[in-house]
Amino acid sequence: MQIFVEVFLIFILYFLFGYTHTFLSSKKIKNFIKEKFGNLIAFYRLSFNIISILLLSLILKYAPRPDIMIYDLQNPYDFLILIPQFLGLIGFFWSFKYLCVSELIGIGQIKRWLRNEYDVEDLDEKTTLNIRGPFKFVRHPIYFFSILFLISRPTMNLFYLITFICAVIYFYIGSIYEERKLVDEYGELYTQYQSIVPRILPLKIFKPYKTDKTN
Repeated sequence: MQIFVEVFLIFILYFLFGYTHTFLSSKKIKNFIKEKFGNLIAFYRLSFNIISILLLSLILKYAPRPDIMIYDLQNPYDFLILIPQFLGLIGFFWSFKYLCVSELIGIGQIKRWLRNEYDVEDLDEKTTLNIRGPFKFVRHPIYFFSILFLISRPTMNLFYLITFICAVIYFYIGSIYEERKLVDEYGELYTQYQSIVPRILPLKIFKPYKTDKTN
């Protein structure tokens, strides 16, 4: 009975994190911040990321830890499974090559604010549409490579398995909200991209998206 209670609590904690993360990243909240604080919204993205990291750290530190081992791979499988994990890590950084990291973190916004160049209509981020590199094969390569990295473990206990399941669910739901914003901003260009490129799994790896539009 205790195991079921612990599992339930873990799911609840991750659900609350996901709900809070989605709520704080919604356009409604960002518009509210803009109306109340004007161009100080330039500090919102960095604050949002810090809050998210703190909340996730608290969950990882204080959530129940059911003492159940799912599997423990032995030699040589414990080594072999590190290969896809390494590929996931490489792909993760490959994806970031095509993103503006300073905007994702929130540093670029603050730099523009300090130069009095911040446009409040950007809300918390100056977005760009990426359809190059890994984005030609999958619309959310960071999610795909994160999943590959997280699942490729030589040992798997119940807590980590629940964490992985919650991460995959959140990646999928998060991609839906992200794409609604992208459709609003880029219209037909993005809907055409959606119709050709898979969401998270690179199911058409031999048919990459081809376009001359890279903005």
